[in-house]
Amino acid sequence: MAMSATVKDVQHYLRPGTLQLGALPPLSLYVHLPWCLKKCPYCDFNSHEVRSGDMPEQRYLNALVADLEGALPLVWGRPIHSIFIGGGTPSLFSPQAIDRLIGDIRARLRLEPDCEITLEANPGTFEKDRFKAFRSAGVTRLSVGVQSFNDDHLKALGRVHDRAQAIAALEEAAAAFETFNLDLMYALPGQTMDQLEQDLVQALAMMPPHLSVYHLTIEPNTYFAKFPPRVPDDDTAYAMLDRITEMTGGAGMDRYEVSAYAKAGHRCWHNMNYWQFGDYLGIGAGAHSKLSFPHRVVRQVRFREPKLYMDNALAGQAVAQDDEVSRAELPFEFMLNALRLKEGFELQQFCERTGLPLTAIEQPLQEAERKGLVERGLTRVRPTQRGFDFLSDLQGLFLAAQ
Repeated sequence: MAMSATVKDVQHYLRPGTLQLGALPPLSLYVHLPWCLKKCPYCDFNSHEVRSGDMPEQRYLNALVADLEGALPLVWGRPIHSIFIGGGTPSLFSPQAIDRLIGDIRARLRLEPDCEITLEANPGTFEKDRFKAFRSAGVTRLSVGVQSFNDDHLKALGRVHDRAQAIAALEEAAAAFETFNLDLMYALPGQTMDQLEQDLVQALAMMPPHLSVYHLTIEPNTYFAKFPPRVPDDDTAYAMLDRITEMTGGAGMDRYEVSAYAKAGHRCWHNMNYWQFGDYLGIGAGAHSKLSFPHRVVRQVRFREPKLYMDNALAGQAVAQDDEVSRAELPFEFMLNALRLKEGFELQQFCERTGLPLTAIEQPLQEAERKGLVERGLTRVRPTQRGFDFLSDLQGLFLAAQ
């Protein structure tokens, strides 16, 4: 019975519609592992504290497999270019569990030979050789959530690690992986320009091939939203970002996306696919998917609460929400991602990925050009430095595009 419902679903997605996609974009897989040791006060991700070491590892893996099997008809025959295992703190899962997870995925999906497989890991959640064991399980890239090397700032951010553990984790990552990412945050409570520079000097000394640097933002429904800390003002935060770009550039890292810096050959393929409006299947509690079909683009969301997700996924009903992206929303959805890239996007790619004609964005594009926020060649549009600095203003121009 479930099988016939699935087949009907596929026909439902393949029926005629108003869009005309010439080809389907590359496809990535996102896997959400929702547990962490402690919820950080700034975090609005779907993460849940592990109660007294109780994490239903095997049941959750069973639910992920059931979820993936239910989704297979929607992505049948499409190769997977990248896998991102995010959280929570995925490194809380044992290397054996990650090995099983990657094996279960390989058994059901065709992975490209050079498929990038990233695992998010936090210092303070690993013992010696754990990263090496993740490498043996098939992970090809580690993303280490350091946030700061300053013990006072780490405490203010509610992190469970200290400076020494962060450095030890990065040394392990560098020893086990050819490529890894280091996550840093700036504009932290009480942070001075001098302290930011010290963080960056330490980060660059670890020689990460990839660096992600995020402005601390106070998100709704977080502890920081209820009890806001004193953070640097906007002018100081802009000056900090300029210093970050300057120092990373001096270390041979290219700012290829608003928050991402990489050495040649080390850009994150998975994130590039998001920013180029590629497709991704998201499995796990609260995971989001964006899937293209010849005549429509669909978004899905899985059940958010881990127990509810496991119960539903194991019963063959992992998807809580399933919506078609309307024609009116597509230009903004595309631009929200593509304009984050320093190289921008090819005009042809807009048509291929949205199924819309260029006339759908002609007016806002002209306005963005007039305001000096983008530069436009014959085949490509890219944000100017000013467009990068005022990205939300630039993206907002496409909200009204119909």
